[in-house]
Amino acid sequence: MSGGWLGRTAILLLMALVTVAPASADSPGRKFKRLADEAFTSPDGQVRIEQYSRKSDDDVVYQFWSFDRKRRGSLLNPREDSDLAGYPAGFRFSPNSQWLVRMQKLGAGYHTLFLYRRSGHQFASATAKPLGDLAWDYFYSQPIAKEINRDPKDHDSLNHAQVHLLKGLDENYAWLGQHWPDSRYLVISLTFDAQGEDKPLPWVEGWRCAYDMKTGQFSIPPDFADHNAKAVKLPDRRTQ
Repeated sequence: MSGGWLGRTAILLLMALVTVAPASADSPGRKFKRLADEAFTSPDGQVRIEQYSRKSDDDVVYQFWSFDRKRRGSLLNPREDSDLAGYPAGFRFSPNSQWLVRMQKLGAGYHTLFLYRRSGHQFASATAKPLGDLAWDYFYSQPIAKEINRDPKDHDSLNHAQVHLLKGLDENYAWLGQHWPDSRYLVISLTFDAQGEDKPLPWVEGWRCAYDMKTGQFSIPPDFADHNAKAVKLPDRRTQ
């Protein structure tokens, strides 16, 4: 799971503390309770994402399920550790209802993204790694990252690492002045900070890139250049 040791440790701890009744083939089982206000329906009205939780002692775990109009269900992605998550999630469908983004909190100040491709009422991971991890990999491939004293192979070295989906997917980011093909691009925002550090260190606040769901490639549209130049804060640029 993305987000470094915090996310992985939380999942392992929850799995150790909570004995979860196995889900049936098409439902989470009676021991999980549906979160009535945390459901998301695809634009075509054919698929509904529902969230379920179970409490044991002081811990709460969550599962995410997709259902068609006949209530045939499928665990969102049973091959992820994240089918047993420590927090609820937010979801966004692409306008054509064929892609699903899961916006997942990992802990206090930590957040990542998962991308799924739809087949009927079921979904499968669209990327080999969580989309949030891939976004950080792309950031570290950029020249500006060479000025940041962080280990590009270790996401744990980022304090409060957050990957967010920028608003506007439902309109293909028209508000950004883009004229992209329908349901093809995601705009992703990256942030980390240096809270708790004794010395001023670089940080990133809202650095943007685009992800092409057709090709699986990241890019930085020219219109993002000015914004990204201000998003990376280096020590010598800080206002004293």
